[in-house]
Amino acid sequence: ITAATEAWDRGPAALPKPWRPQKPVLPVEGMRNVLITSALPYVNNVPHLGNIIGCVLSADVFARYCRLRNWNTLYVCGTDEYGTATETKAVEEGLTPQEICDKYNAVHTDIYRWFDISFDFFGRTTTPSQTRIAQDIFQRLLARGFLLEDTVEQLRCEGCQRFLADRFVEGTCPFCGYEEARGDQCDKCGKLINAVELKKPQCKLCKGVPVVKPSRHLFLDLPKLEERLESWLEKSWAAGDWTANARYITRSWIRDGLKPRCITRDLKWGTPVPLDGFRDKV
Repeated sequence: ITAATEAWDRGPAALPKPWRPQKPVLPVEGMRNVLITSALPYVNNVPHLGNIIGCVLSADVFARYCRLRNWNTLYVCGTDEYGTATETKAVEEGLTPQEICDKYNAVHTDIYRWFDISFDFFGRTTTPSQTRIAQDIFQRLLARGFLLEDTVEQLRCEGCQRFLADRFVEGTCPFCGYEEARGDQCDKCGKLINAVELKKPQCKLCKGVPVVKPSRHLFLDLPKLEERLESWLEKSWAAGDWTANARYITRSWIRDGLKPRCITRDLKWGTPVPLDGFRDKV
């Protein structure tokens, strides 16, 4: 408080000159370099005030604070444009996924500009550079033995000739009997659902009855990292500033044992899997 009072008494003339980072913003040796990212908003809707408050506004406030401190600050965000949500919206509006992304990226960009959110870079996940980065990460995981293959049971619509992602199927909840449960969760009882557990499942696209069929997928072999992760966590918990909630959730994951995590999907709209045998997936 004393330091703040003295700085106030000296007035604006005593303040250091504002730091103007180069473009693009890159780390500068000898400076405090701060990278700020906020959750990528889905591109299949018009953002409302709640989205902005819960997603980009807090990061924007922190970015402005960092710049006032003359820290070399990079604040990045962008629209999340791949996946089932985009395909579903495209079907609803009778557009292609790319047309949906172009339409709503422009809407998002205009709204954040109106609110004067101070992004240094606002991008998209449907760019060639994003594809190169994602596939490079994939190839490095593969080369180091951190990917494994397994078969999972999924619902397939023979009428549409496609495996159905969770959002493309609905049916009766196996827990509470609600007749409009989604393939991933029941909105009435709130329980998570595996789509093959649904009673009377129905394809949302053609209203046909899907069948259960096996599909090969690639998984991130998280159990292989468990021992190294546990060692790192002990050091980080001791030295870092973790919230009680973050510690509790992380401890529960470690206590229950990490499980392989599926990273491929039977979709058309997404980053292509660069591996023979899986090129029909994203």
